[in-house]
Amino acid sequence: MTPFSIFVVEDEESVRYGISLALEGKYRVRVFPDAESAIPAVRENAPDLVLMDIGLPGMNGIDALKTIKGIRPDLAVLVITAYEDVPTVVSAMKAGAFDYVLKPLHAETLEMHIVNALETVRLKKEVRDLQERFLRDNVPLFIGQSQAVREVMEFVEAVAKSPDTPVLIEGETGTGKELIAAAIHYRSPHFQGPIVSVNCAAIPRELIESELFGYEKGAFSGASAGGKKGLVEQAADGTLFLDEVGDLSPEAQAKFLRFLEEGEFYRVGGTRVLKVSARVVSATNKDLRGLIDRGGFREDLYFRLAVVKVAIPSLNERREDILPIAHHYLAEFGRKFGKPADGIARDAEEALTVHRWKGNVRELKNVIERAVLTGKGKIVTLEDLGITGAGTAAATEMPAPGYLTFPPMTPSGVDLDSLQESFDRHYINEALRLSGGNESRAASLLNINHHTFRYRHKKLGG
Repeated sequence: MTPFSIFVVEDEESVRYGISLALEGKYRVRVFPDAESAIPAVRENAPDLVLMDIGLPGMNGIDALKTIKGIRPDLAVLVITAYEDVPTVVSAMKAGAFDYVLKPLHAETLEMHIVNALETVRLKKEVRDLQERFLRDNVPLFIGQSQAVREVMEFVEAVAKSPDTPVLIEGETGTGKELIAAAIHYRSPHFQGPIVSVNCAAIPRELIESELFGYEKGAFSGASAGGKKGLVEQAADGTLFLDEVGDLSPEAQAKFLRFLEEGEFYRVGGTRVLKVSARVVSATNKDLRGLIDRGGFREDLYFRLAVVKVAIPSLNERREDILPIAHHYLAEFGRKFGKPADGIARDAEEALTVHRWKGNVRELKNVIERAVLTGKGKIVTLEDLGITGAGTAAATEMPAPGYLTFPPMTPSGVDLDSLQESFDRHYINEALRLSGGNESRAASLLNINHHTFRYRHKKLGG
């Protein structure tokens, strides 16, 4: 096993030499006389542990600690102090120090602190490695290379670290809200726990309480002889995913709010208070604020569920992701049906990039599955896709590029606004296609500024 690496930051040469001598042979040690020389080394190749004196010349140890934690938040830092000055020690711990060691240093005491710190480092590495295997083996891919998707996933990474914070995922049907819920779960400290999904729209009103909270033996006619754990209980030490939360009945909203507020519940027919620790992640394609205004959703429940909100962009808002997603499903269904395809024809790719994806990724997945299943050749053609009808802007609203024509003026006149809208949509879609979905480049192609482009694109439903 490769020995742990330790950086020793100490301005007194005799102390620096003594620490280095005591640690050599057990660890890989690098020594630095000040923070200014140690910080670039941390940035370039971080060690497993930093052992640093607080009373450094130049940049002091507290400022250096804050800088190091800013560069490497997970890096363990042991601080050395000449005396147990409480405010200084408190400042160091608040800045992220793992522990502190008092001077004069004693080899056995120092070794004990180092062993404790490195054991924590080792356990964190094991958990991280295990979590990476879980992510690789359990979580379906959320495919995307657009800036919008990168921002969502960066936000998910940050949110996931707080295992108890409720999260509300908003997005259109088919955008992959369940994948984001899974990503939050498997990136959280409770990733080894269960993730239990509840389709709120599918639970009848009369069964909601027993489904969510379970029931005891003999609670009602037809109840199982041994009683039953509810979905909340099954999600203990894991994640409870409330899909389509906007469809919860008023009765269900009231009962679930009580659980969120008190952190405890009773099974139906039970007298024993049960407590469960589980993160609640909910998802909706509805406008909950609008539902609240119309009396269809409780505002107090909304605020409990939406401590953190994640908005998933529609596929039409991230068109640069369409072809990567299409090729991913092309390979997946090629393996599934034993019909590996070599690719997608160019005109078929163009149709995919300008199609109006009302069903988002789910619709795109279905289109590719059908194309692979029914296609005759190795290349998916425009005919295989079956999307040349309504919904494809380039096919229905304007002629092919280079063949711009105008409808004749009739005695009854023409709808100029409609023609202008078709004209704008065609060239906006063409600019997005040629720019690979990059809005700034698309705006340049149309010789308009980015803000004007976004306004017109949004006005057209993009």
